[in-house]
Amino acid sequence: MDLRIDTPLVLLLLLPLFLYFGWTYFRERQRLKKSHIVVLAIRIVAICCLVLALAGPYLLLPIKEEQIVYLLDRSASMNGTEDEMAQFIQESLQSKKEPQLAGIYSFSSTLQTEAILSKELKDVPKLTEIKATDQTNIEQSLQLATGIVDPKKATRLVLLTDGNETKGDALEFVSRLKGANISVDVVPFSLPVVHDVSLKSFVSPQVAYVGEQQQLVTEIHATAAGQGELLLYENDELIHREAVELTEGTNVFTYKHAASAEGLVKYEAVIQVGQDAIFENNKLTSVTMVQSEPHLLIVNGYETASPIAAALGSQSIAYDVVDPKSLPNELSSYLQYNAIIFDNVPGHLVGEAKMSVIEQAVKNFGVGFTMVGGENSFGLGGYFKTPIETLLPVEMEIKGKEQLPSLGLVIVLDRSGSMHGSKLELAKEAAARSVEMLRDEDTLGFIAFDDRPWEIIETAPLKSKEEAVDTILSVTPGGGTEIYSSLAKAYENLADLKLQRKHIILLTDGQSQSGNYEDLIAEGKENGITLSTVAIGQDADANLLEALSDMGSGRFYDVIDEQTIPSILSRETAMISRTYIEDNPFYPAIYNAAGWNSLFANGVPQMNAYIGTTAKQGTTVIAESEKEDPVLAQWQYGLGKTFAFTSDSTGKWTGDWARWQDWGTFWQTLISQMLPSYNDVAYDVRLEADGSFMITDPTNEAAFLDIVAVNEAGEELETQLETISASQVRAVVQAEPGLIFFRIADEQQAIYQAGLSVPYSAEYELLPVNEKLVEELTNQTGGAVLKEPQDVFRDFTTKGADRQNIATWLLLASMLLFFMDITIRRFGWSFLTKTNKKEQPIEEKPVQAEDTNVAQLLKGMKKRS
Repeated sequence: MDLRIDTPLVLLLLLPLFLYFGWTYFRERQRLKKSHIVVLAIRIVAICCLVLALAGPYLLLPIKEEQIVYLLDRSASMNGTEDEMAQFIQESLQSKKEPQLAGIYSFSSTLQTEAILSKELKDVPKLTEIKATDQTNIEQSLQLATGIVDPKKATRLVLLTDGNETKGDALEFVSRLKGANISVDVVPFSLPVVHDVSLKSFVSPQVAYVGEQQQLVTEIHATAAGQGELLLYENDELIHREAVELTEGTNVFTYKHAASAEGLVKYEAVIQVGQDAIFENNKLTSVTMVQSEPHLLIVNGYETASPIAAALGSQSIAYDVVDPKSLPNELSSYLQYNAIIFDNVPGHLVGEAKMSVIEQAVKNFGVGFTMVGGENSFGLGGYFKTPIETLLPVEMEIKGKEQLPSLGLVIVLDRSGSMHGSKLELAKEAAARSVEMLRDEDTLGFIAFDDRPWEIIETAPLKSKEEAVDTILSVTPGGGTEIYSSLAKAYENLADLKLQRKHIILLTDGQSQSGNYEDLIAEGKENGITLSTVAIGQDADANLLEALSDMGSGRFYDVIDEQTIPSILSRETAMISRTYIEDNPFYPAIYNAAGWNSLFANGVPQMNAYIGTTAKQGTTVIAESEKEDPVLAQWQYGLGKTFAFTSDSTGKWTGDWARWQDWGTFWQTLISQMLPSYNDVAYDVRLEADGSFMITDPTNEAAFLDIVAVNEAGEELETQLETISASQVRAVVQAEPGLIFFRIADEQQAIYQAGLSVPYSAEYELLPVNEKLVEELTNQTGGAVLKEPQDVFRDFTTKGADRQNIATWLLLASMLLFFMDITIRRFGWSFLTKTNKKEQPIEEKPVQAEDTNVAQLLKGMKKRS
């Protein structure tokens, strides 16, 4: 037991108090009686108790229990050492004493529990799988471990690690542990590497021009001499393959290449060897801004040559023509273009993943976008509630719903076990999106089947879209696959309904049992029922499903990319529920819009047809139909300019426009309006040693920059900006290794693009044990570097203690003493000493009153007189 005081300076108050009481005693000592001395002593003790209470006194009561927490580094650099670490812990647990608690925790980028802190731990459990092993965060593991333990008990944190932290600062954290009952021991472990080859750096020019010879410099480190193969890629296409001789240590290879691609071009270096310990460090990327004339991407939805390319001619802007299935997945592939045109492109051939990447290219990098009409575009193309609809200036819904035909829709969805995961989730999302396209008076049915049909939503007029959507999204996977009875149920439910259009959509990834489909579908056609089918994955019976759709006068979709399912159902619902195509010839009304008026100065040609859409709020409508539907509309989406041309490019719908002498000029005007205004200011973007990015603005207006970071998948990354000076901004970006693209815009919305490579984590570098960190961790916390397992449970140099505050007891004692003081002064000393006896009648005797001070003065005056 130990007495401690929080504020010892308060005890200095006792000095003037003792001086006062001492002075009072010596001044009145001749006249003080025994009772007076007792009262004075009580007062002194009471005052001392009060002052001592103000000083914050407490007792430290010893705690016998001790805590040992094992922290296992299971990051990538420690891969293969799990058994060795577990063996060390198992041997050390043999030395564990009764009052000691032990727990086991694993960490890499975060901490997870293997065995909770308890007295019962005797054996090492089987280690659980750990994810995200590309970082080592020792600081966070120590911080979380200190939150697990009881701070009153003596604690020892045992780190089993190589000490190579890639995130956080462990030394900065342990500096705050001084004075705590926590020490850190370290058991050094490292991964023995026999042979490894790694890419240390890969550099391409920051800016280049088309056709310019540029140097791609690759630095390779090898732990031993050997042979390898170096591969270089430009936008994922192989441009160089070379057999290389590697010496032990650093090897540098330079390749000269004339850039053929434009815009932000990705270069990638890969080294391949026969034996390699770590594969993650064999690839690096770099980005170069290749400048030249603007470049257009035309996505042609027709099986014939692109009508837009023909209208532009060969002497216009440079362009590439691709079909929808050839669209790339990576953001870098779109950033080499300044604008994109979708010409009659069905959404299900694109998929929502690619749509999301295109949306990021438009929103954050200023790439222009136009959708051109046709039978497979806008609402008929399945773009309802997709990222493409989000960026366009028009909505897929149309006005005049009172003229739409009455509709009955039944969705038959496979919920068998093979649909588990993303297939079923995307199918449910697609069904929910179809429901949202229906009117309240439309009829809806939803059947989910496995080895039997389950009527999730009975076929009836739609009462609540929200309730129907929630019901569909709640469907869970089941057992086998039985299609015929489910399809028969759908036909039965629609047969007798008096509706203008009745349609069934069947989605499945499996095979069907036998059934008389011919008679079932033929009878359904007599009742006006049509059928479309969707085969999901390679295991589906595509031949049967295609035959069913042919017999049912519907459409067949063979889905390989599950992301296209929502667009398919959206397209199907649009085709049967809406009369989208307006095919009455008309002369579009042209409104005053900058850049367009001179084109129509000599009149507006007649147009045959267009797809009905609704202009969004804030949209500039350039050309409008007689029904006030937009024919040509534009708006600003983020940094990109987007257009909707609801007629087609072939002349079938555009009529006289395609024979117009300014038809080519129309497309050139549209493209020039789409092109972004790039900033001439070359911002310098560099990757710092701490993983942050430093953006330098030569115009000294860094505080006003709008900065967005996006990865290759088109996902906007969480970015924290810190203004360092008038010319510099630090950006901390949560990015995985690979390419990262920056869009930088000033107050005038002028755009600058930059791409940087985030190298592989230092976790995959071959590093020895960080002896310096190990030594500092143990020295600062009073721990030790352990070699023998039994040393883990050695005696603690500091013991745990429970703090017991006694200030309250001192205050109570002071109050009690003050009450005693008041009692003695009020009733006299005899009050405390007299006995409680029965009173007896006694004869009254004259009692001489004690002379008061006044009486004594009077007597003295008489004597002198």
